[in-house]
Amino acid sequence: MSKLVTIYGGSGFVGRYIARRMAKEGWRVRVAVRRPNEAMYVKPYGVPGQVEPVLCNIRDDASVASVMEGADAVVNCVGVLNGIGKNTFEAVHANGAERIARISALQDIPQIVHISAIGADAESDSAYARTKAAGEAAVLEHRADAIILRPSVIFGTEDAFFNRFGAMARMAPVLPIAGGNTKFQPVFVDDVAKAAVLGALGQAAAGTYELGGPEVKTFRALMEQMLEVIHRRAIIVSLPGMAAGLMAFGFDMVQKFSGGLIENKTLTVDQLRNLKVDNVVSDAAKGFADLGIRPVSLASVLSDYLWKFRPSGQYDEMVGSARNLRGDL
Repeated sequence: MSKLVTIYGGSGFVGRYIARRMAKEGWRVRVAVRRPNEAMYVKPYGVPGQVEPVLCNIRDDASVASVMEGADAVVNCVGVLNGIGKNTFEAVHANGAERIARISALQDIPQIVHISAIGADAESDSAYARTKAAGEAAVLEHRADAIILRPSVIFGTEDAFFNRFGAMARMAPVLPIAGGNTKFQPVFVDDVAKAAVLGALGQAAAGTYELGGPEVKTFRALMEQMLEVIHRRAIIVSLPGMAAGLMAFGFDMVQKFSGGLIENKTLTVDQLRNLKVDNVVSDAAKGFADLGIRPVSLASVLSDYLWKFRPSGQYDEMVGSARNLRGDL
């Protein structure tokens, strides 16, 4: 019988790429999610019955244990950018990670891969970064043999980074950003998936790996590159610290007093704190080179999915060529 992997959060942005690659490796894949009926799109990643979404609540021991039973590897991709309701940073990043690692040890699961983030820091002002660090510590407490992956900002077709700002640039001539000088090392989602699969297959040494793409750029430079790709002109405005803080606080209050019905998807106070620190691979860290992976560049991928934000969408280059032709006549 083929081997089995349980991927917690396997229908999410990163998880779906891991699920697809594990299916290609011939493994059976359990995609553990809160709403299996909304994750049916993962089933065609393999042959009928190979990839199955299953119900799981990572805040509950019995739920986590039941979907892990019989697995040969587990991958934890669950994470939130904005804690809402019961799914707080502490509940998801720290307690959820601890629960998965502890139960994997009890069930003698051979391999465990945990997706964290560059910037995980127990001393950070950001709750996101602190709980990511707490999750890593909890995983290592129960599984010293774990593979921990710390990606920088992740880009790809379904990302919440370039897609969000691309949509903003399509709607307005001004693009406001906070932390314009903060440095990032964007990493392609499928490269992160490759690293996770090596860990699940037992083909990577235990330890923590920081994953960044081949380029380091400031937030402002990334927005300039995005605007070039989508053929739009917009004024990039770096918000002063106080203005950004007031805006983030206001959005947070709307979310709080609406009981989470109106989610702050623009800028939170915690995200603003994170933007004070560069999000790049540290000099001494293990990374893609240690895994034998050559990461792809932004330029080779962005146009594949950001074309929808161009003035004429997929036909924008054709329209531009036609304009040039008329000008030559």
